[in-house]
Amino acid sequence: MSPRRSRSLQPRTSPSPSPSPSPSPSPSPAAAFPVTLSDDEGGQITLSAAPQKIVSLTPAVTETLFAVGAGPRVVATDDSSDYPAAAKPLPDVVTLGTVDVEKIVSLDPDLVIAGGAGFTSAESIERLRSVHIPVLVVSSSTIDGIYKDIELVGTAVGASDKAVALTTKMRADMAVIATAAQAASAKAPTKPRVFYDVGYLDTTGQIYGPGEGSFLAEMVGLLGVDVITGDKVTYEIPLEKLIERDPEVIILGVNAFYAPTPQTVAKRNGWKALTAVKTGDIRSVNDTEITRPGPRLATGMHNLALAMYPDLQLPPVD
Repeated sequence: MSPRRSRSLQPRTSPSPSPSPSPSPSPSPAAAFPVTLSDDEGGQITLSAAPQKIVSLTPAVTETLFAVGAGPRVVATDDSSDYPAAAKPLPDVVTLGTVDVEKIVSLDPDLVIAGGAGFTSAESIERLRSVHIPVLVVSSSTIDGIYKDIELVGTAVGASDKAVALTTKMRADMAVIATAAQAASAKAPTKPRVFYDVGYLDTTGQIYGPGEGSFLAEMVGLLGVDVITGDKVTYEIPLEKLIERDPEVIILGVNAFYAPTPQTVAKRNGWKALTAVKTGDIRSVNDTEITRPGPRLATGMHNLALAMYPDLQLPPVD
């Protein structure tokens, strides 16, 4: 596993064939309660009223709750929930991926929102459900799936109108960025081969990139480039495959937990054979908004596009 993938990315996603936004649903009023919801892993919950004490177990869910106006009702989060600033002082009930079920139960929440695809352990989810705490599991498997999960969370907390307004803007922003990036790419004779560096372990030489079919691979692909991907589940890519694919551009996803530089990348075992290392075409970008499947995804796409095409003229993303 990447040294930081568990804090952001979720595996098993499917790339979109075009940058065109999916049809956006019409805005709807705040959800009437009681409401019964099905989650991304087949679970079902019924909420008799809008939840007043909410626990978030992923940073993307935390961002979504605050973005739709439910932040004041969040009583606990995971240790990676660092945005917005109001989320930082909230109690942590997940530390290094381990869920403190007893602490969550002591908070007597009306709703817990967990991450699917192994982000939150299945055992922890079952233990919470066994004491009749409603648990909604979200697992964003595509960019379109991220929009749907934002809307699902909005409905669960009685803010579906705000959630739909948010995803409508995200869809529009992403489409503008993708169209501009692909126009820039079309000026080149061939699609540039691009590797987005998700993680690297110095001790073993393990390399991590966008998982094949992941929403990160989808985002990079929307730039109009030839994306070099890793394994669907682990995101790992063997050095031999990376050398064979030979990236012309390497984009370094940098955050608080992973901060490589072009200089350190050039010193990695075997990487001197790569065209991007030979030419020095190694670029850094703030990784959090790009790999976190939440409401700042369009900001991440904006920054990713500028990393790939520094002269691209893009409108700001609020």
